[in-house]
Amino acid sequence: MVQIPTLKLNDGNKIPQLGFGVFQIPDHDEAVKAIELAIANGYRLIDTAEAYNNQAAVGDAIKNSNINRDDIFLTTKLWVSNFTYEKATKAIDNDLKELGTDYLDLMLLHQAYGDVTGAWRALEDAQKAGKIKSIGVSNFWPDQVMNLQLMNNVKPAINQIEVNPWFQREPEVKWNQKDNIAVEAWAPFAEGKDSIFTNQVLHEIGEKYSKSNGQVILRWLIQRGIIVIPKSVHDVRQKENIDVFDFELSDDDMKKIAELDKNVSQFFDHHDPTTIEQIFGSSLKQLRR
Repeated sequence: MVQIPTLKLNDGNKIPQLGFGVFQIPDHDEAVKAIELAIANGYRLIDTAEAYNNQAAVGDAIKNSNINRDDIFLTTKLWVSNFTYEKATKAIDNDLKELGTDYLDLMLLHQAYGDVTGAWRALEDAQKAGKIKSIGVSNFWPDQVMNLQLMNNVKPAINQIEVNPWFQREPEVKWNQKDNIAVEAWAPFAEGKDSIFTNQVLHEIGEKYSKSNGQVILRWLIQRGIIVIPKSVHDVRQKENIDVFDFELSDDDMKKIAELDKNVSQFFDHHDPTTIEQIFGSSLKQLRR
């Protein structure tokens, strides 16, 4: 079994540096099967969210495994439609019920819109009550993280953001890490965009170590001190993704990968008002009801 290293968070809790993401697996049976397989393959960090519509499947898979709950690092994320203190408080209890657990290892605010402060205070209170061990954010830019800290009492333990070879986020990664906030990468493979799995630079680097492009990407992120949560429903790919702790990229390798940066999100611009309205508008309008 692969031994996955852990990182110590600013609250003293430890998180595996590589885990399993379950985004875009909404079918219950398929999700249960994929998560059970991931746990059997050695993954101990499971990352889900209210918006993924598969929390019940995550809970069922963990129950079906032979692994103690305390040996699983379970993460979920609060969606913006629950971003008031009252709604967040209720949602946390509902998430615990849906996941079939009495505590979460980590809960994140999924986006930086709506009543962020009210939702954050609900997380703080749930943490005090022992319902959540660590609390953090996702898709927050440095100014938004700083604003949250100045308005509240608990510093986020993690900021989960898009990081991949096409969008490397060097300034944001350095800022969070300097502020003792761990960075966790979603979409490490950019969902295969721009032929990332056949990119020649990554391929030539991988050939030196008998590793695939995907393994090179994961290793690159790990060497930057970033937590990473790749997703795959396939046994071979799950095993490949976790097999990245027996080699190390050279400084030259890291420089070559750095040169691939396009410095643009592969999904959407969090600063574009029209995009924010299109993606989050209906959820945010629910807060008025």
